[in-house]
Amino acid sequence: MAEENFFERVYAVARQIPYGKVTSYGAIAKALGTARSARMVGWAMNACHNMDDVPAHRVVNRKGLLTGKHHFDGTNLMQQLLENEGIKVVDNQIVDFDKHFWQPEILNI
Repeated sequence: MAEENFFERVYAVARQIPYGKVTSYGAIAKALGTARSARMVGWAMNACHNMDDVPAHRVVNRKGLLTGKHHFDGTNLMQQLLENEGIKVVDNQIVDFDKHFWQPEILNI
């Protein structure tokens, strides 16, 4: 199924996000050559709950908001995971988002 393949490509990019960095749904979509599929990237991230090797907490919206936080166990788990990596979060938004942002390279995977 094409969707499963797309999700695997999303996870391949997400696994490359460095510790202490974040990226956006749109940046992952652009890296995959599907710039208009940010929402699909979000669905992929929502579907990876049991995949410990996919750092879903490092994927946020284009403004640095923790829009996926309700998909994590516990109310503040996403924020706690980010703060454990030295990323400050205030009111569900990453402080100094540009400093922590990681731009994935365009891939052919």
